This record gives sequence, structure tokens and C-alpha cells, in this order.
Amino acid sequence: MADTPSTPDTRTPAQIEADIRRRRETLAETLDEIGVRVHPKTLVGDAKAKVAAQVDHTLGRAYVGVNRAVEGVKAQFVGEDGSPRLERIVPAALVVVGVAGLVTLGLRRDPAPRRRKR
Repeated sequence: MADTPSTPDTRTPAQIEADIRRRRETLAETLDEIGVRVHPKTLVGDAKAKVAAQVDHTLGRAYVGVNRAVEGVKAQFVGEDGSPRLERIVPAALVVVGVAGLVTLGLRRDPAPRRRKR
């Protein structure tokens, strides 16, 4: 194509036809790409991928948080050398057994209120 309107076009008719053909092919490719991008299946697939990525990110952050919490609790009950810290394990175990016993006793109680005899 000519650079400015005042410059005459020195291309041959065959060159002009070839240029038109190339531009039509490029335009057809562009329109096909736009059609694929706005197709409902593509939009749904993109939305699913975005949600999956967000869920993966959220789960990853949750995993890291839980892992830190577990490591913190583990550090309370295991020494740096890997040996158990009995001075902390025994009281914690007694508390767990006590709570389990209270829950068990609470479940064994008769849920119906008792009436007094007159």
C-alpha cells in the first residue's frame, strides 16, 4: 500500500490481489479466534479454570496454615531432639480423658425430666 495519498501505488495488479488475499486470510483467522473466545463453551471453561485456580490457591493457603498449627502443637509435645515431652503429654492426656468421661456421663443421663411423686 502507499504510504501517503499523494504517492502513487506502484504495485502490480497481481501484487494487489496477493495483498488482498493475505489480508482476507488474516481477517478470517482473527474472526475465527474471536469466535472461539466468545463461544459459550470457552467462556464456561475459562470460568471453571479461574474458579479451580482460586480454590487451589485457597486450599494451598489453608494447608500451610494447618501445617503451621500442627507444627506448633507438635513443638509443644516433642523436644527438639524428637523425644516426647512427658511433662506436657501426661497432663494433656489426663484432660482429654476427663473431658471424654464427662461427655460419656452426660450422654448416659436420662434426657427425659423426672417427675416427683406426690
